Amino acid sequence: MHRFIGRARELNTLCGALDEVRAADGAPQPGQCLLIRGRRRVGKSTLVEEFLQQAEVPHVFFTAGGGSAESELTELLDAVSGSSLPGRALFAEETPSQWNASFRLLAETLPDDTPSVVVIDEAPYLMESIDAFEGMLQRAWDRLLSRKPVLLLLVGSDLSMMKALNSYDRPFHQRGREMVVGPLNPADLSDMLGLEPAAAFDAALITGGLPLICRQWQPGASMWDFLAAALESPISALLVSGERSLAAEFPPHAMGGEVLRAIGAGERTFTNIARAAGGISHSTLTRALGLLTGKAVVAGELPLSLSPSKERRYRVSDPYLRFWLAFLEPHMAEIERMRGDITLARVKEQWTSWRGRAVEPLIREALARLLPDADLPAAPAVGAYWTRSNDVEIDLVGADREPVAKRLLFLGSVKWLETSAFDAHDLAALCKHRSALTDEPVPLVAVSRNGVNCTGLQAGYGPEDLIEAWRSH
Repeated sequence: MHRFIGRARELNTLCGALDEVRAADGAPQPGQCLLIRGRRRVGKSTLVEEFLQQAEVPHVFFTAGGGSAESELTELLDAVSGSSLPGRALFAEETPSQWNASFRLLAETLPDDTPSVVVIDEAPYLMESIDAFEGMLQRAWDRLLSRKPVLLLLVGSDLSMMKALNSYDRPFHQRGREMVVGPLNPADLSDMLGLEPAAAFDAALITGGLPLICRQWQPGASMWDFLAAALESPISALLVSGERSLAAEFPPHAMGGEVLRAIGAGERTFTNIARAAGGISHSTLTRALGLLTGKAVVAGELPLSLSPSKERRYRVSDPYLRFWLAFLEPHMAEIERMRGDITLARVKEQWTSWRGRAVEPLIREALARLLPDADLPAAPAVGAYWTRSNDVEIDLVGADREPVAKRLLFLGSVKWLETSAFDAHDLAALCKHRSALTDEPVPLVAVSRNGVNCTGLQAGYGPEDLIEAWRSH
């Protein structure tokens, strides 16, 4: 199984940036910088390693560890000393004790007449632990590093801090271009694991497309075979990745973990989340939700319609973490005493109803990528609509903008069952909900795992159609 299925676009981006460095050789500032961000365990570091192997140019790969400024500097010196940079011996001779001096020396180790690559992995650790790190980096880039034919890759898992690095009020603003490394998508998983489109969507909901977990899925194995094997081993990637993500992202004193567990257990409104998290105060929950949404771990969504709404709902953004919080984390003791069979039976019992809602964000993303097509126009926004009492719920709302649209482009329903098709009863319910939202004859759409057997729809989509959204981009 090739570990880089689905990474061709990212590798092309990296190779293209290195080609720009080559083409600018002789210019006053031939250097290029990429700011690479992505959730933990999506394979950013491995992607960069693969790129370096393919590029075959002098390089240094330094990974920050979250220690003190002094220990990080020692690690940098070790990384440069063990690198393939032609001037690496300079570090052994001078051993700088300050970050400004180390950046100056790093620039001297880079070749003048051939491209090289400098990788700083987990850059947010340095932003946190080193005073004025961004300012020092900016000065070193402007005055020294960018004048060499170098590709600087700044990599980080803290999404909010990586975005901040390039924001207009920070020293490094506009020095680097942003690159996002996402998880493997359903089309990648279909190819990698030999799965039919519908099964590939199931795999995306369980693994989140995290390469480390997907590598333990034997090609051709069913979802239940994979889960049975993973639940037999308390150290399988499926079990331990969630715990490691939470430990890395939330300090023990923050309420982020408790709030995330409440949302993962199915609570979606502010009031219900507060209750499920132990009756925490309004201000504490507001801070925790700010932390979670800032890290893009949780999404806070508003109904998409023609009028404003305050009915915000929360969900866990990462499908894997959502699955882990719902089915695995609450029953770790059971799995550790080698009774994963009980856990598996629970997943089987609740899977269909849980999947029905969990798959909706993935379907909305697929439609946004897929359109326009022969039946529907491009939809700049694809969301959902609900009322406080949930007496009206519409799974799919296509519109010209969000959360308050000027024009609705289509309304739709998702029916994601193995045995039941979307039928006339489902269409009647959708028509009823449309009339509660608008008097206009907005086109109606069905997305069904098992086909459509009624007329009156503008369009219908199944797993085979949706998976093409990722193949064509």
